[in-house]
Amino acid sequence: MGKVAVIGAGMAAMAAAARLATGGHDVVVHERARTYGGALGRFERDGFAFDNGPGLLVLPAVYRDLFVKTGREPLESRVELVQTDPAARHLFADGTVLTLPNASRAGAVAALDAAFGLGSGERWSDLLVRAREVWEVTRRPLLEAVLTGPDRLAGDPYPALRRRGLFRRAPLLADVAAGELGGDPRPAALLESHALAYGLDPRRAPAAATVLPYLEEAFGVWYVRGGLRALADALYARCLERRVEFRFESEVAGPVVVDGRVAGIAFAGGGTEAADTVVVGAPLPSLYGGGGLVKDAAGPVDEPGRCTVHVALRGSRPVGAAHRTVVHAADRTKALDWVFSAKSRDPLPVPGALTVTVLRPDDPAVRPDAGHEAVTVTATVPRHDTARGGSGLDWTAGDLAESCAERMLAVAEAAVPGLRERELWHEVRTPADTERDTAVPGGSVPPPSLAGLSGALFRPANRSPIPGLYLVGGWSHPGGGLPHAGMSAAITADLISGGPGGSR
Repeated sequence: MGKVAVIGAGMAAMAAAARLATGGHDVVVHERARTYGGALGRFERDGFAFDNGPGLLVLPAVYRDLFVKTGREPLESRVELVQTDPAARHLFADGTVLTLPNASRAGAVAALDAAFGLGSGERWSDLLVRAREVWEVTRRPLLEAVLTGPDRLAGDPYPALRRRGLFRRAPLLADVAAGELGGDPRPAALLESHALAYGLDPRRAPAAATVLPYLEEAFGVWYVRGGLRALADALYARCLERRVEFRFESEVAGPVVVDGRVAGIAFAGGGTEAADTVVVGAPLPSLYGGGGLVKDAAGPVDEPGRCTVHVALRGSRPVGAAHRTVVHAADRTKALDWVFSAKSRDPLPVPGALTVTVLRPDDPAVRPDAGHEAVTVTATVPRHDTARGGSGLDWTAGDLAESCAERMLAVAEAAVPGLRERELWHEVRTPADTERDTAVPGGSVPPPSLAGLSGALFRPANRSPIPGLYLVGGWSHPGGGLPHAGMSAAITADLISGGPGGSR
């Protein structure tokens, strides 16, 4: 067994470290920040606590497998997982309210029929049946194993439908929404909101993105008591139990390559350290691009980020309030153009052109007492870019961050009536904060790998062309998202240990 240097202490990096240490490797994790967890950050003030990153979990089986494989105990022995019920409430501009039950196909059919009219539920159910076919085709190569034969997944596996005697394909998610949901913009917005939440433009996302709502319906939506930061805490503790060494405020410039093979790491402040294997869980500039070590592999690109507003409220959380509410934009085109079309972008979204997600956990651990409530409001927004005319916005300029937050809170009042009157204070986090805390250029949030689009959403392989150099996390296979982080780690640890790559 050899010495492994892991760069970064995000979820994928820590999961890889825990698996490798369990296998007998000597593992040292180097993290530029003062803490671990990456995107699973935490903000605390006056007895309130908020997740800075994702607030809900899908596919918890990935982390159940991790904790069993690294300690022979269930994940639930370390954190309390709770299925949110309902899975989500959706509010539309015309006043329609859709309440989706958690992990219930029959319940979803009834809910859509009640909200949108008879037949809507069956159309949605049929669409998710086809999404299941996509999942069955792509699950192994796009989540659980090394990506082999990517050409066969470059074409979208979403099934063709018979139209007027011919089989016609829907190459994009927007085509699916327009062609299969009865022409009603509300279920179309429901479908597209899942892609938008992952930073994907539904007008350009592949039809295979239908797997995103399918995963929620098939496997449920879960919350971790205390917030998802508790999952990062549990994984960090598992790493320490496996004798992984952590060095915080240890900024690595990149791997050291000698005679075509990794020999260690180089520090940003000077100096090197020997290692037999290097696992990169951070988007290092030295890795990507024409002059990088991983030739022709795309690192972080111009994907959007997230603006998050943490709100401390006086007054107790109402009984029966939904954990998650999505307030849909009234003007789809303007909403998507503001996020994804730099040339026509105003500094702020115009009224009606903003979709927000409101999280209201029923969790005593995130509020000072029963007479208060912690609410988080998020929206997909342009990345941070200080260049005028660039692909994003300069989130540090003037009052842009606060002005955007005010517009988000105005939209969120549809989900939390009286929010502004109850507000004690709020804290705003923009893609500029994400860039500062995680070193991800622009504060972009990586989407998951999806089939179709000629492989445009595939990520670099976990095993690089340089012997001894491996990649994990959202900027490598299988892309962004908490489940993907866990499987990226499983694939990489298995490769390093001499396996084919994957969880065994």
